[in-house]
Amino acid sequence: MRRRDFLRNMTGAAAAAALGPTAFGGEAKPSSKPNIIFILADDLGWGDLGCYGNARLRTPNLDRLAAQGVLFTQFYVNGSVCSPSRTAFMTGHYPARHRVHGHFATHEQNASRGMPDWLDASVPTIAGLLKDNGYATAHFGKWHLGSGPGAPEPSAYGFTDYRTVNANGPGWPEEKGPFFRAKSSELIVDETIRFIEANRDKPFYANVWSLVPHAPLNPTEEQMKPYAGMGPRNLPHKGASQIFYASVTDLDTQVGRLMKKLDELGLADNTLILFSSDNGPEDIHLGEASHSGIGSAGPFRGRKRSLYEGGIRMPGIVRLPGRVAAGRIDDSSVVAAVDFLPTVCKLVGIEPPNPQGLDGEDVGDILTGKSRPRTKSLMWEWRFNVLGDVVHRSPILAVREGDWKLLMNPDGSRKELYDIPRDRMQVDNVADRHLEIVEKLAPKVLAWQKTLPPGPMDAGAGGNEYPWPGEAKPQPAKALGARSVKKKAKK
Repeated sequence: MRRRDFLRNMTGAAAAAALGPTAFGGEAKPSSKPNIIFILADDLGWGDLGCYGNARLRTPNLDRLAAQGVLFTQFYVNGSVCSPSRTAFMTGHYPARHRVHGHFATHEQNASRGMPDWLDASVPTIAGLLKDNGYATAHFGKWHLGSGPGAPEPSAYGFTDYRTVNANGPGWPEEKGPFFRAKSSELIVDETIRFIEANRDKPFYANVWSLVPHAPLNPTEEQMKPYAGMGPRNLPHKGASQIFYASVTDLDTQVGRLMKKLDELGLADNTLILFSSDNGPEDIHLGEASHSGIGSAGPFRGRKRSLYEGGIRMPGIVRLPGRVAAGRIDDSSVVAAVDFLPTVCKLVGIEPPNPQGLDGEDVGDILTGKSRPRTKSLMWEWRFNVLGDVVHRSPILAVREGDWKLLMNPDGSRKELYDIPRDRMQVDNVADRHLEIVEKLAPKVLAWQKTLPPGPMDAGAGGNEYPWPGEAKPQPAKALGARSVKKKAKK
């Protein structure tokens, strides 16, 4: 069954819901300001949900969320790893503008990559803007916008209630236990429900940022039972599918608990829910993911760290009953993480500081059913090596404009041009057949990169060499990106 038919069967109809006077394009009355819940998975691929075509992984609650709202097939994050991606959601800016090129790690590792030790707390964030306009604000789960000596707590960014991991401030005493990650989705939703019950009579905003399916995964035996048949036969080992799928299904279960609580409290009809992931699935070549790194990028080339579609094109589901039509699959709109802040600000009637300086755009009209092209191009930069097979090792820069996506290195090498809607797998490089498009987009992305703060790059960044038999073999990669990833995964 096709995804479109699947969603329609769940809803019974795909007709658009009537739009009230507080729709995205209109003026919202203070009493009707919607609550906002932003659920962010960690290393979940585009193809890791049933509603995105996965026939083996069970995600009934997220499938239902999609059936009750709009599912975007061209939703992009603005970084191919966690901290840059999260920075874009929070600020409406490309993360490289803030020198957030990779994940925040130790102070020594940050310095070696030309990064600060945390996101500048003076930068306006969506949480701070909402807090200043009467919202209760909370963040539960992974933070990863800076920790360690001197790093601000989430309160410095506008959150009044928080319990976090990869952050300074209140956490969970169970964090060092072997099954904390397995239980973390439940604990994060517990905190979210507590916060919602305490703030049910005023508008609230909550980040619900999961720790799964980021490696290392260690689900409980109970969580793995639905996938018992996927283990290796006659061997005393768990299969990678059992481990990964169990972790995602538990996240889905906890999202279901959260949705049920909204229904019980009578808040569902006035609560916008956004669900996405910070970047593509982890590669099985990483040690901590060697037992579980089988997340799916769907039909796309690329995984985590890559600027090919699989590294940056994510699930994007939005539900807001009465304002976002139910059962809609949007195959044409190109929307992105940097659009989150300007869209939410318009929805609740906030004028963000220096709106001309935002990299995103208000896409509220797209959420309510309008079909239009973006007014702003999308840009990416990845300065470090990409783990795994050479087919996923993208150039350093990428730009998406209209149907076209150009990838290239700053020195002009590896120009790759793809017609994304017609070449989903990015295997037909048409740069030599459309020189006019290359000549239009290449100067744009190069000029954009020159506006970014300078910093070091890995020696092998942007390369895709393979040690061909009989030819000189390159030395094993000892990239800063690869080293810092290993540090991160131990958290």
